[in-house]
Amino acid sequence: MRKSVKLKDIVEYAKGSQINGDNLIEEAEFDYLNGGINPSGKWNETNCDANTITISEGGNSCGYVNYMRKPFWCGAHCYYLYNVVGNTQYLYYALKSQQDRIMKLRSGACMPNIKKGDLGDFEFNFDDDVKGQEKVTNILSKLESVIEERKQELLCLDKLTKARFVEMFGNPRLNEKGFKCKKGFELFKISNGKAVSNEKRFESGIPAYGGNGISWYTNTVLFEEDTIVIGRVGFQSGNVHFVKGPMWITDNAMYISELYDDSLSLVFLCDMMEQIDFTRDQDAGDLKKVTQKPFMEMEYILPEKSLQKEYINFVHQVDKSKVAVQKALDETKLLFDSLMQKYFG
Repeated sequence: MRKSVKLKDIVEYAKGSQINGDNLIEEAEFDYLNGGINPSGKWNETNCDANTITISEGGNSCGYVNYMRKPFWCGAHCYYLYNVVGNTQYLYYALKSQQDRIMKLRSGACMPNIKKGDLGDFEFNFDDDVKGQEKVTNILSKLESVIEERKQELLCLDKLTKARFVEMFGNPRLNEKGFKCKKGFELFKISNGKAVSNEKRFESGIPAYGGNGISWYTNTVLFEEDTIVIGRVGFQSGNVHFVKGPMWITDNAMYISELYDDSLSLVFLCDMMEQIDFTRDQDAGDLKKVTQKPFMEMEYILPEKSLQKEYINFVHQVDKSKVAVQKALDETKLLFDSLMQKYFG
């Protein structure tokens, strides 16, 4: 029977233990989760078992609900849940369906966090019938498996185009095949994006691109043409995306505002930048960022236009497959979300 419960009445929870980021071990076996959406690194010990629910305690992602399927180390900015009444995965789905509400429990301006007492008093719908929990969990977990399979298909298609690039052009940082080269400042101009006030951010309109796709929408155009958008600040700094205009570019990104050499395809240039991987050029420090400098000083290969066209045609064919897979993924996600609403809304 579904009823309203408080979290503290059906599970125990605690924060993990902090590990200095400088001490993390890149080749270690276990994930170190410290409150973000993704693990912060690797560690050689665990303090939490497999199949544990976590809730981010602090930072921009506080309130994010995760389900760790393997043993891991939980940091001090993350709650882990244990001694669950009933099916742990069912509780995960119940909490995940209420993630937006959990995130609203945050307090504090500079470093938002969720207090332990507030989390314990959080109320949500919960079916205390074990058979009912198992039925819901079986349905949702099967859909999650399909979603993960579709995501892996997309990753494989991305790897296919990257492998084709290397086959045709080699490593562009090394120019293994001896193509003609020019430095970035000879080929293009890069401009920084611009900030927009909250009053001009909407749910539809002109897309505003940051370092990881569309951040929001606005009613103003900053750039009319197709271009390459480059993440400038944060973990997405150095990431590149080919984007069709018109658009706005946020102050967290920069973009190619002029292409000087018409022998270079913008689409090919974007894929070449991905192969070069400018994320390795992030400045050290707590706030990761990249500047225009590594992009402008890099030497870019300039294969014949016919070779660029051959590669782009191959990419277009792969993109057709990606569209079909993405459609199937979106449909499965929509079904998953509707069932989450049905069971827990």
